[in-house]
Order: sequence, then structure tokens, then C-alpha cells
Amino acid sequence: MKSGSIVVLGISAFYHDSAAAIVVDGEIIAAAEEERFTRKKHTSDFPINAINFCLEFSELTLNEVDEIVFYDKPFLKFERILEQTYLNIPGGFKLFRKGIPNWLETKINLRKTIRKELRNAFGNKFPGDRIKFTTHHYAHAASAYYPSPFAEAAILVIDGVGEHATASIGIGREGKIELLKEMHFPDSVGMLYSAFTYFLGFRVNNGEYKLMGLSPYGNEFEASSIIEKIKEELVQLNEDGSIKLNMDYFAFGKKDEMIYDKTWEVLFQIKRRREEEQIIQEHADLALAIQRVTEEIIEKMVIEAKALTGLNQLVLAGGVALNCVANGKIIDKAIFDKVWIQPAAGDSGGAIGAAIGGHYLVHKNIIQSWTKDRMKGTFLGSDVDVEKAIELAEKDGLNIKRYVKRALTEAVVDLIVADKLVGWVNGRMEFGPRALGARSIIASPLNKANQTKINRDVKFREDFRPFAPAMLREEAVRLYGYKGEASYMQVVNNIKEEYRTKLGSEVLDSLDEKIKWSSSVLGAVTHVDFSSRLQIVEEEEHPFYDLLKVLKERTGYGVVLNTSFNQGGEPIVCSAEEIINTFVNTGLEYLVLEDYIISKAK
Repeated sequence: MKSGSIVVLGISAFYHDSAAAIVVDGEIIAAAEEERFTRKKHTSDFPINAINFCLEFSELTLNEVDEIVFYDKPFLKFERILEQTYLNIPGGFKLFRKGIPNWLETKINLRKTIRKELRNAFGNKFPGDRIKFTTHHYAHAASAYYPSPFAEAAILVIDGVGEHATASIGIGREGKIELLKEMHFPDSVGMLYSAFTYFLGFRVNNGEYKLMGLSPYGNEFEASSIIEKIKEELVQLNEDGSIKLNMDYFAFGKKDEMIYDKTWEVLFQIKRRREEEQIIQEHADLALAIQRVTEEIIEKMVIEAKALTGLNQLVLAGGVALNCVANGKIIDKAIFDKVWIQPAAGDSGGAIGAAIGGHYLVHKNIIQSWTKDRMKGTFLGSDVDVEKAIELAEKDGLNIKRYVKRALTEAVVDLIVADKLVGWVNGRMEFGPRALGARSIIASPLNKANQTKINRDVKFREDFRPFAPAMLREEAVRLYGYKGEASYMQVVNNIKEEYRTKLGSEVLDSLDEKIKWSSSVLGAVTHVDFSSRLQIVEEEEHPFYDLLKVLKERTGYGVVLNTSFNQGGEPIVCSAEEIINTFVNTGLEYLVLEDYIISKAK
């Protein structure tokens, strides 16, 4: 690090997806989620392990950090909680009384808590005046604007809730962010979507992507009548994208629950699904209905952002910006010429926003022009300890073979063509919820059976869950007609008509039939509605680039199935132990570890 550099540590914690990030002179050097180290998925714990990694990787000590910036303003959040308690007496007071010990002990004096955690870990008394706080939505906005390739952009943040705001429209210009308009709690698109997540038997702040994945199996006709009920009873949609929730149906703020189960069951004429219960067609219909409503709300917000700013470029963040189906549709409508979506759009990305946004707030150090995406492909995490992994593989009696680069690529393509399931570990770990080529499971996208095998034998999860295709830019154009940005699996697009499977006399009546149907030539990565969540690879240094080039030569398709290297319910693998254990204890057949290929002994 050069003398005189400005070092800022960003932290997100105490809600979900705790994380840390280091920014030096405005450049993101390292970032990681705490869950990768503690193995507690979506953990809210103070991210001391992630902080330690960021410092070690950056070859910095805590004493060399100029500022620590937290992604929330605790007093503003506490003010909102007090307001909600007063408005929802007596139920709100019971909820407040349950949560107040945690607030008094940890959150109300967050500066003291941060100093205590750092002192326990590093022995340092970090100066309190160098601990700063941004608002939650400013952190999200900064995470979207500053790493984007745009010097000037409209900013849209949509999530559950920060301090008061649940959606914000702003503008980024000349290195400065101004938030122009906000929607406030309890009116929240994120909370509305999470309420359906809960009603359909998935975990809130964990299962929203499952709801999105279930929605294409819904029946459009049945969903249309549900949409009418949602708009008549649950939520009022306004032309500027703002909404008004009917709080007679929602329990959050009054009880430690999302909704009033019985009221919802009467409205939709279906029992709330429990987590262990089978998913049926009616559940898919509900998922499709709320997905459509959410898409309509987001589109209205995007149109409002265009009207308020008059700009041609848009950046997105907040947990709702992870809804890649909605993202694909707003891009297709070309409301803005260009759209960039923060890949870690949820609360983990708030750590990056706090760090890089805090840098500009405190030091007024402005980048004069933007030329490219500054997220470095999200490869901001730790390297794998290859020697340790090989040692563990040897102890487990695994077969190990080392290759030179081109021979390795050819060998992996052989495995993919033979429909083998392959773990893939290459370089620094990804930051955010998506595996993008560093900690992945890969397979042929041409065989629908590979989707079933991975869900059943590796992930141990619901069989309806889809997988994404990673592809060369030319394949995105050829197969999907898509020419936009999609480096981070943030966008869903439909495969072209000529690559789809024709049904003929078949009728897909049941949910099971829909799940088993291969809808296109890329059967393992195309949903029942012909959609795919795209990942486009065009940089030669990307871990997948050579692999996709050789796949194109050998199969005619420069596409590979890509999903995260983990079992269902587990964070993405991080340590050498987790990599080898997950490989050994699942249906993975081969493991590519940098320039090694490891297989199970017969």
C-alpha cells in the first residue's frame, strides 16, 4: 500500500448477511460474508472473521484503517421501532419488550459495540471518532453507483426496510449521491414478497429466491384471479411505484410473525404451507401471482426514476434487486438505455457501500470518470489453500492428478460431455449470493437429468429448483437474443423459439410433469417458461472462459450449467476442509481444484 493511502473498512451486521469490505483509495480490495467462515447461513453476527480476512488479505493492520463505516444509523432505526411500538399498542409493546434487551446490550450504542468486538479480537482500542455511520439506503445506493461503470446514473434501492426507508430513488453524478424520494415502512415491496415467502413455507430472508424459482410453474389463468385479490385486499399500487399495504393482513410490527395466517387462508382459500409439506400446483399459482405484482411495482418505480432524473443509465441495489426475473423484464422494456445491478444487492453488499460510500462522504475524494465495472467479477474473497486440500484428499484416499492448463480444460470438457457432475474451485472466492466461477458446481446444460441429479444427489433440496447457464457473449446473442449486461446472474431472459421443445400432443397438467419436462435444447438450465438466469462470460481471464471456448468447439454450445458449490442449506464452501468434505459426502463425481482433478477411489 502506498504512503498516504486512504483505507476504509465497511461493515454490515446485526440483521442478516453480515459482511465486511476493505476499500483503499476508492478501490475495493477485499470483501467477504461472515457466513463463509462461521458456516451459519445468512448470519447476523458481528463479522469479525470477515474483517480479519479483509485485513490479512490487504496486508493491513487495524491501526492502518482510517475509518470504519457501518451500513446503518442505529438511532434512526430505533426511532422507527419506537414509532411502530406506539402505533401498534398493545401487540407492538410486547414485541418491543422482547427485543429491547438486545438493543440495550448491542445496538443502541453501536459505536461502543464495534469497539468492544474489535478490542476482543485484535487488542486494539479503535478510536470512537473514526467510526462513522451511513443510512441503510445510502449504503445500498453507494454499493450500486460507485462500483458501476457509469459516471452518471439514476439510482433505485428496494428492500425490506432500512431505518425508515423501504425504497429510494436517487441520482449519482460527479461522484456524489443525492437521494430524491423515499417510501417508508411499513409500506414495503420487500416485506410484501417476504410475506408470501412465509405463507408458502419458505424461510423469510432466505427463501425468497425459492419463491421466484417456483413462480414459472404457476398457471397464468389461476394466477390472474389471485392477482386481483392481492390488489383488492393486500396492497394498493400507485402510478409512481409507491404502495400502501393493508396492515389488517400483516402482523410484522405488532407480533413476531409476518402475517395473520387465518386471514390469509380465508382470502386465498388454501392453508399456509409448512416447510416440510409437499409443494402443489396452488402454491406455484400463488408464487406466480406475487411475482407478477412485484414486477409491476418495480416497473412503475423504474419509470418514476426515469421521470425524476431524466438520465439514460440506471443502477439497482437492495434485496429486491436480486429478483432477476423482474430485472430481465425492466431491461427488455428499455426504460433506461443501460442498467447495472449490484451483484451483492442485499445486506452483505451494504458493507461495500458503507466502505466506498464512506470514503467519498468523509474525504470528498471524487473519481473523475468511470470506464468499467469495479466489482472485479465479485472475486473479492479468500484464495483456497490448495496444499491443505490436496493433503486432505490424500488422507481420504482420493485419486489426484495434476494437469497443465490446456490439458486440464480438455479433461474437464471430457467429463462434462460425459454428463459427470464436477466441483470447480478456482481463484478467489466470490462475494455475494452467486457462485460465478470460483466456487461452482458445473455440468452439461444439454441433459435435463443433470438438474435432477444435482438437486437430488448434491444439493439435497427441492426438485423444482432451477440452475443457471454460464455462456460466452456470442451464445447469449445466438440462443437468447440478449445483448445487454449479465455478468452476475442478475437477469432472466427467454431462449429463442427455435431452441425450444415443442409440446405437440402432450399436456403438462401436473406440477410434477412440468418439473420433469425438458423445455429446450439446454434442458438442464431452461425453466418451464423457457427462461434462464444468464451469466455472460467475456473476459479472457475469467475462470470459465477457456472452458466455454472448448465446449463450443466440442459440442456446438459454449454454455455450462453453473451453480454454487455447497449442499442445500449450507453457505458456499470456503475452507479446504469444506471443499473436500462436500465433495466426498455428495454425489459429485469429480473435483477440479486449480490445476488438479480429483476423483473418488473405486
